[in-house]
Amino acid sequence: MNVADAVMLSVSGDRTLPEPAPKPLIEISDVEKIFGGGEIRALSDINIAINECEFFTLLGPSGCGKTTLLRMIAGFEHPSSGNIMLAGKDVLSLPPRARSVNMVFQNYALFPHLSVAQNIAFGLEMLNWSKFEISERVAEVLALVRLESFRSRKPAQLSGGQQQRVALARALAPRPQVLLLDEPLSALDLKLRKEMQFELKQLQRETGVTFVLVTHDQEEALAMSDRLVVMSAGRVQQLGTPQEIYGKPANRFVADFIGEANLIPGGLLGRRRDVTLSIRPERIEIATVSSFVKLYGVLKAATFLGADTLMEIEAGGIVVRARLRGAQMAAPGSEIGLCWPDDAEWELRE
Repeated sequence: MNVADAVMLSVSGDRTLPEPAPKPLIEISDVEKIFGGGEIRALSDINIAINECEFFTLLGPSGCGKTTLLRMIAGFEHPSSGNIMLAGKDVLSLPPRARSVNMVFQNYALFPHLSVAQNIAFGLEMLNWSKFEISERVAEVLALVRLESFRSRKPAQLSGGQQQRVALARALAPRPQVLLLDEPLSALDLKLRKEMQFELKQLQRETGVTFVLVTHDQEEALAMSDRLVVMSAGRVQQLGTPQEIYGKPANRFVADFIGEANLIPGGLLGRRRDVTLSIRPERIEIATVSSFVKLYGVLKAATFLGADTLMEIEAGGIVVRARLRGAQMAAPGSEIGLCWPDDAEWELRE
């Protein structure tokens, strides 16, 4: 699955009926974080509102500040300045255990000596739930993650995907308002990671809990998120739906970071020279009529990838990539005319 396919998957469950305006659950205002006595600015001017019942993703490369921000929501880090509100209440003075927030860590952090059921029950025991309440809730969340028959097994007897489900069940058991997920799929193999993307999204819809995911994987973010924020160097670069961020990137960083993008100088197409056009490879076609040609180039390479063919065309000193459905082979060195619909162009001014 490529990034374009992930965008389509993210809207496959959209409802057709109008919905009420979303209500912010987490409000992050003017947050900054400085480490090392002022030498390292991890976060700057962060303003984000995350809605109730939303699957929200913090996306960016390593070191962009996304995990630091997640830990602030959880209460494990504190901002140097700014504020964080949860359900309309200031939570900066509250310890992690006093916030209606739970977190699934990258390594799952399961107790190896406890069974699946005991791992899930542990947090509820710490909250002084009654034995009857714990028994009922453990059964509920085991059914939710489809692990009823695994309740007596130890973590070492489970696969990676099953261990992740236990971690999710344990985090959901106390009925938090927010579930924080710190790169929860990174330890899984590719096939299982794809499967778990759909399971996580389905779980979020079934529970109605607000999920906040941290990841550096663009396809993962686009496929699962209702909205996401792209971060770089401790700053928000763009916030929006997967479709908005993929189709209308705010700047060159977002266009280049999210999937593949052809960044074509406007002057090469007879446009303003201070403008760069972002055009996705899957929107570019080989022109069959000369009047449709927007750009001529010379084919450098064509790679058959199964579902599509990736063509690399040199034009005006840059390489333009086109993804064409099926086997579209041509001889290297051939002159090729390229075309694309007008709505495939997005102007970048940075």
